[in-house]
Amino acid sequence: MIASLLFIIFIGLMLVGVPVGVSLGIGGMFAILMSNLDTHWFGLMAVPQSFYAGLAKYPLLAIPMFVLVGSIFDRSGVASRLVNFAVALVGRGPGMLPVVAIGVAMFLGGISGSGPACAAAVGAVMIGAMKRAGYPGPFAASIVGAGAATDILIPPSIAFIIYSVLVPEASVPALFAAGMFPGMLAGIGLIIPAIWLSRRHKLGLAEAELPRPPFWRSLREAAWGLIAPVIILGGMRLGLFTPTEAAVVAVFYGLFMGMVIHRSIQFRDLFLILREAAELSAVIMMVVALAGIFAWALSTLSIIDPVTNAIIHSGLGEYGILALMIVMLIVLGMFLDGISIFLIFVPLFMPIAYNFGWHPVWFGVLLTLNVALGQFTPPVAVNLMVACRIAGVPMENTLRWVGWLLLGMGTTMMLVIIEPEIALWLPRYLGFN
Repeated sequence: MIASLLFIIFIGLMLVGVPVGVSLGIGGMFAILMSNLDTHWFGLMAVPQSFYAGLAKYPLLAIPMFVLVGSIFDRSGVASRLVNFAVALVGRGPGMLPVVAIGVAMFLGGISGSGPACAAAVGAVMIGAMKRAGYPGPFAASIVGAGAATDILIPPSIAFIIYSVLVPEASVPALFAAGMFPGMLAGIGLIIPAIWLSRRHKLGLAEAELPRPPFWRSLREAAWGLIAPVIILGGMRLGLFTPTEAAVVAVFYGLFMGMVIHRSIQFRDLFLILREAAELSAVIMMVVALAGIFAWALSTLSIIDPVTNAIIHSGLGEYGILALMIVMLIVLGMFLDGISIFLIFVPLFMPIAYNFGWHPVWFGVLLTLNVALGQFTPPVAVNLMVACRIAGVPMENTLRWVGWLLLGMGTTMMLVIIEPEIALWLPRYLGFN
């Protein structure tokens, strides 16, 4: 009965519009209270303890820093310089601007790891450019929203940090390395339909008439931005700093580049940047803390084991259960954000993964691919929401284009399922457990 109450309260609150984090916390609190009626209110001491325990994890320190990095690079003008260089590199022609948008989004994923921040930075530069070249607004928004979804796969990744906290057997460096090749394949899976759609529907015909930026000048202007992932990821690989310390290094590098090199950030801008990053970080950390109450109720009230046993003995078999989990996550991704999905379902799914012997790092990459698909799958689709707001188009107008992009990234997910070494080879080669 208590288990049913936990999920009824959680789902009911969400249906009436209560934020996901608050719904998690209230549902967990009522379940804890109902299970401790004999001790009256004393049992509720587990609520603040679980709230604190949800935050008291060292890897979570990296999240506010990477959010701040995203805000800094968004205002530093790096995106526009990278776009100019990418256009100079690939040239002009139908389908080339979408390729540039996806490529720049993937590159920025190696700096901030935040999909919405990347969608805002790339969208501010690329959506207007694509419109001027003859691409429809809904198509441009779809490309930017989908391209930004690769950011949670390409290291550094906030999603991988959350997963490593929930699954200690999967270290942050191993997850970062494991996400590299699937992230690149996901980008290729988006580029192919983007070019095909552009040429099939004769989009961007005016693009060939636009001037091509000079290569060496564009390279010189983009050089500082191009070096950023090398410093962040190279420093972690060489053991110079941990992922958490890498986030701090990225913050100071971004400030140096924005305030000294490009001079696009003034001292008066720092307060706005810090406030923006603090607000977003507070939302993420609050959801994590409130989900800690929900997770404590799940584990302490012995809710996970019966659910896990029921799924394992359902008769679907290993691949049937995996397919069921993927379909469920894709559907849930249409309504919930990725962090909430991880916090709710990873504790439920990990016993199943251990039962079938699935590698926790591979499983983390697979779940993150599901979350990436959800970031541009309507009706919620946080990345697509940001891109549509910049483009000034309703989200429903993007359905014509988004479906093909979902198919492209979905193909990448199938490849990772069929061949786990796509994700596991690099961390094994680098010596990460």
